[in-house]
Amino acid sequence: MKQGLLIVVSGPAGSGKGTTLKHIFQSPKHGKKYTFSVSATTRAPRPGEVDGVNYHFLTRESFEARIREGERLEWTEYCGNYYGTPIAPIQRWLYEGKNVILEIEVQGAEKVMDKRDDLVSIFLAVPSMEELERRLRGRGTETNEVIERRLAAAKQELTRVPRYQYVVLNDEVEQAVARINTIIDAENLRYSRM
Repeated sequence: MKQGLLIVVSGPAGSGKGTTLKHIFQSPKHGKKYTFSVSATTRAPRPGEVDGVNYHFLTRESFEARIREGERLEWTEYCGNYYGTPIAPIQRWLYEGKNVILEIEVQGAEKVMDKRDDLVSIFLAVPSMEELERRLRGRGTETNEVIERRLAAAKQELTRVPRYQYVVLNDEVEQAVARINTIIDAENLRYSRM
């Protein structure tokens, strides 16, 4: 059996990672090709988020215990909260031939890049910093101070783009979805993966 692809999709907060991936998973043509790895975080759930679906919401103590026990493929602290990826289900899904998508922050993506050379890395970009700020403020879920921290973090994250194999502009969700699906289709055709 052919092993599945490990796909990292990251970008600044507000770049539309969640929205874009939601469209990918809901696509009748492409959605069944992917398995979504649910990350863990210590941040509070946003309105409408469900534990185990959007994130595994953990206390700091519980998250730190999982780090010590080696249960994370990667983890990082971002804007005062931990984010991380459980390793066991990913290994199982890849072995079963499933394509696994990780929606993770840039720091976490770089940690995965440092550990694995078999992944597909995609940076989701926004047209401008002004558009990014508009999206963050439009959420209406964070304080002005948190938004300012996220914008400052985004400027730093943009300097890390050269580490990625692909950059996808998220100017329109449907176009971003089509671009990501094209990348994955091409990656599955690589000689080295046959």
